[in-house]
Amino acid sequence: MKTKHLKLSFEKNDHVLKVMISRPEVRNAFNDELISEFQSVFASLTEGRNGMDKVRAVLLHGDGPAFCGGGDLNWMRRSLDLSADENLEDCQKLTKMFLTMDRTPVPVIGMVHGFAIGGGVGLVSICDHVIAEEKTIFSLSEVKLGLIPACIGPFVIGKIGTSHARSLFVSGERFTAQKALAIGLVHEISSAADMEKRADALLTRVLEGGPYAVKAAKFLIHTLSRDLAKEEFSESLEFAANELAQLRVRPEAQEGVRAFLEKRSPSWRA
Repeated sequence: MKTKHLKLSFEKNDHVLKVMISRPEVRNAFNDELISEFQSVFASLTEGRNGMDKVRAVLLHGDGPAFCGGGDLNWMRRSLDLSADENLEDCQKLTKMFLTMDRTPVPVIGMVHGFAIGGGVGLVSICDHVIAEEKTIFSLSEVKLGLIPACIGPFVIGKIGTSHARSLFVSGERFTAQKALAIGLVHEISSAADMEKRADALLTRVLEGGPYAVKAAKFLIHTLSRDLAKEEFSESLEFAANELAQLRVRPEAQEGVRAFLEKRSPSWRA
């Protein structure tokens, strides 16, 4: 069964839900509609609604030349005109989406190719297993715009650890699939030709496990993980959203985003 929403495409077959980000013209970048659709689909998975109760695994990938290129330009441009409170509401929607995806009870398998930038790295971080095409480029480049990877921060740090986050958050460097493998962001690297074969093999292994046991195993991981087990985690999400909202209205971030949109260097690099 295939269905298509505005920004996401779905194919459900043999207990596997294949979710494709369908904005290839903008490298599958985030905007309000995509965030809303992700929230809706993964909430339905968690609650077993809308025919999702039989799904035992999710395969997440992107259409076109990139997995996810971060924030949509028009979405970013709109943030320039929002107040701090409006930006906070905007950021809270994003943190809620990532939390809903992260807490999905069934395994999420990521097939990553092309580019995973900013929020794209956030999507990689909430996947339980990630197969990266060997030429994929990753980056947490928010500081180059006068921003920070706040909404995705708790999930990225949970995936790669504090040490690597300290380096990548402040440098904004672009890094290869090989480095992503070395720091634990992805789990295996594949040629483009073998991506689907390796994903199918992994899904076969997942489906060999008991359906309840697999969900219980994922729940155990969340419960035992140092940060996710604490009540303070929800407070951390609120803190992250607030920090980004406050930064968005500062002159530095306004200049950084405008410079990016206008394809020029920001004033601090001129």
